[in-house]
Amino acid sequence: MSIEIKTATVEPIRQTFSHIRRRFGDKPASRYQEASFDIEAATNFHYRPLWQPDKLLNDPTRTAVRMADWYAVSDPRQYYYGAYVQARARMQENAEHDYAFCEKRELLAGLSAENRALIARLLLPLRHAELGANMNNSGIAADGFGTSLTQMHMFQAMDRLAMAQYLSRIGLMLEDDGLALLAEAKQRWMDDPAWQGVRRYVEDTLVVRDWFELSLAQNLVSDGLLHPLLFERFDAQLVAAGAGQVGMLTEFMRLWFAESQRWVDALVKTVAAESAENRALIEGWVAHWRSRALEALAPLAEIGPGREALDALDSAFGARLKKLGLTGAAA
Repeated sequence: MSIEIKTATVEPIRQTFSHIRRRFGDKPASRYQEASFDIEAATNFHYRPLWQPDKLLNDPTRTAVRMADWYAVSDPRQYYYGAYVQARARMQENAEHDYAFCEKRELLAGLSAENRALIARLLLPLRHAELGANMNNSGIAADGFGTSLTQMHMFQAMDRLAMAQYLSRIGLMLEDDGLALLAEAKQRWMDDPAWQGVRRYVEDTLVVRDWFELSLAQNLVSDGLLHPLLFERFDAQLVAAGAGQVGMLTEFMRLWFAESQRWVDALVKTVAAESAENRALIEGWVAHWRSRALEALAPLAEIGPGREALDALDSAFGARLKKLGLTGAAA
């Protein structure tokens, strides 16, 4: 008796979900597409929000910029929840290894008193700014429109919480009485004249009502100038001063910044290209917050890598804006 084995192919009746088929066509969809597009409810609401009765729960008019379709904004990293968690787990694993290595070998014990004081003054108070960034991005995720956009800001909010915690851990490792050092960092955030510009910037952004303006002020302008200044230029200064081991503890921030700016650029470029009105609004907001950020960061630059470093970063930031289709002019 002979046995003949055959392979039967079953054609699927449907390639993907109906809402994905309507947008991308009847073909297999990626996990990112299925988890990100046309998910947010836009019709059949039972009530309006009691705290804002002139709006719907998910309302595109919470910003002055207008898009025919907010789902035109997508994440070049293709992050949905699962992909984001896996990527951050890998980054966290590497960061934990660096922190454990540094702590086990007491690498910070060899820092000079001058470098130790500089790190305590320029890095530790920044954890309060990171918590402000967490709150800002959480608010944008709540007020924004379209899952492909709001999830990017929610991931950004969680990243900022992580960086605030990493900065706190640096403080705990820097001195035997790390809690006292963190309390001192909070006092600097509250009272040190060098930090009051950044503190005012953060507090002013917390009350910005237009969520797209807030995203520009936080994720494009503030991050685009502050992070390179304090995590790249200041790190180079520490390396030159013989304190390069601190760079192990801030590598997460540098890797994160290089990655996160990809979606920020994609967001701004897409919305600015939608209409001349959008571009004019964006350029006005960016010019305003850029001048505010430069003014706020000037005292920190003078304490750390120098005013010329901030000027160089601002020039690079202007070039970045031009690549996004903006004029790049400061207010």
